[in-house]
Amino acid sequence: MTYDPTGHLLLTPVDREAPLRVRRLRQLGLGERPDPAFDAFAAKLAKVTGAPYSMVNFIDENRQFFAGLHTPTGTHAVADLEVTIPGGSGGVGRFMARDHGYCPHVVVRRKALVLEDVCDYPRFAGNPVVDEIGIRSYLGAPLIDRTGTALGTICVVDTEPRPWGRPGLETIKSLAAELVEQIHRREDGRL
Repeated sequence: MTYDPTGHLLLTPVDREAPLRVRRLRQLGLGERPDPAFDAFAAKLAKVTGAPYSMVNFIDENRQFFAGLHTPTGTHAVADLEVTIPGGSGGVGRFMARDHGYCPHVVVRRKALVLEDVCDYPRFAGNPVVDEIGIRSYLGAPLIDRTGTALGTICVVDTEPRPWGRPGLETIKSLAAELVEQIHRREDGRL
C-alpha cells in the first residue's frame, strides 16, 4: 500500500511485478484480446460458484483486461466490450482501470481473497466498483504460472452479499490451478 502526499491511504497496492507480468503475458499471447476458451472458463466459474458474474482477468501496469467474461445474460461474444450490471449505475466492459476492483490486491498479495460483503471491510468498501457498478461480494484467486509470475486472476462477483466461506475459497483456488494448467498446455502446444 502507498500513501498520497496528504496522508490518505490509497486503495490499490503498488505492483512491482507489473513489468515482468506484461512481458510474460506477451510471451504467452494473453491479455490483449478476448478468448473464447476463457469465456467458456468464466461460464464454468459462474456455474460452479452460482455467481452471476465471473472473469478471467489479466493485469498490466495500468489496466485489467477480462479475457474471459460471463454475466447473467450468458457468455459474451469476443467483440462484446460493454456489459451493464443491473442495480449499478455503470457497466462492466472487457477493460477496467487498475484502481477499480479487487483483483489487483489478489495479484500483489499472490493469495486468494474472499469478501462476502465488501461493505464489511473499510479498506475495500470505498473501491469505485461498489458505487459505480454495484459490487457487494467478491471471490478471487491468482493465476501463478510455472515461472512464478502472477499473470492475473479468476474471480466471481455478485451485487448481493454472498456467504462464500471456506468452500468458496477452496473452490476458487482449485479452479485457478485448473486454468493455470490449461495455460501451460496451451504454451506447450498440447491444447
